[in-house]
Amino acid sequence: MNELSEFLKVNEITRRFGGLVAIDRVSFAVQQGEIFGLIGPNGAGKTTLFNIITGLLEPSSGSLSHDRQDITKLRPHQIAASGIARTFQNIRLFCNLSALENVAIARHVHTQAGVFSGVFGIARGEEVDTYDRAMELLELVGLADKADHQANSFAYGDQRRLEIARALALKPKLLLLDEPAAGMNPNEKAELSEFIRQIRDRLNLTILLIEHHVPLVMGLCDRIAVLNFGQLIALDAPEQVKNNPAVIEAYLGE
Repeated sequence: MNELSEFLKVNEITRRFGGLVAIDRVSFAVQQGEIFGLIGPNGAGKTTLFNIITGLLEPSSGSLSHDRQDITKLRPHQIAASGIARTFQNIRLFCNLSALENVAIARHVHTQAGVFSGVFGIARGEEVDTYDRAMELLELVGLADKADHQANSFAYGDQRRLEIARALALKPKLLLLDEPAAGMNPNEKAELSEFIRQIRDRLNLTILLIEHHVPLVMGLCDRIAVLNFGQLIALDAPEQVKNNPAVIEAYLGE
């Protein structure tokens, strides 16, 4: 992999919590346009690494770059503005707001007026554009017919789609998905896999995802990194990862 293809570069990242080393000198690079999987047992450090990439946690050592920009010391809102968005393992919607309002709020990061001005009706032209784009994203994820429904009325799978739409409202170049298939039935998982491919292609995204459903990861991802006890134990194409003895022992089983 050459330097120009390294859209996200994780370089010797370590994170300590007191005497516990949650991430231990992890390095990998994600290529532009790739769907890249991050897997491993519970407690392996996957979500901690996501939190570091998105600025919710600072690394104890190491560095991060995105699109050839050093993002190691950036705050979460700066990282979001630079083109990185994420979803969470536990869905974090504004449950008492409509689907359209949930997506529109995220869009305000890219407006001149900001949330305060939007709420009070200032910069109306920009506000109209914001809601138009929010509706387009709801159409993209198949929720346009529920735009005025409160988020807490949605079925679980639709809440996942709404959360992805809200992340897409940040206009990301890199989208991080934290267990997007959690709680879904087999049909929903198959639909989600195809949906992730579609948004990657239509929006020219690079996608990094954590997921415990191994068949989905193996069928969807171009490459996979495997963490165990905070250490990187494998980094390869799905077939090679699936047959890696260290991965079988630590995570997949015989």
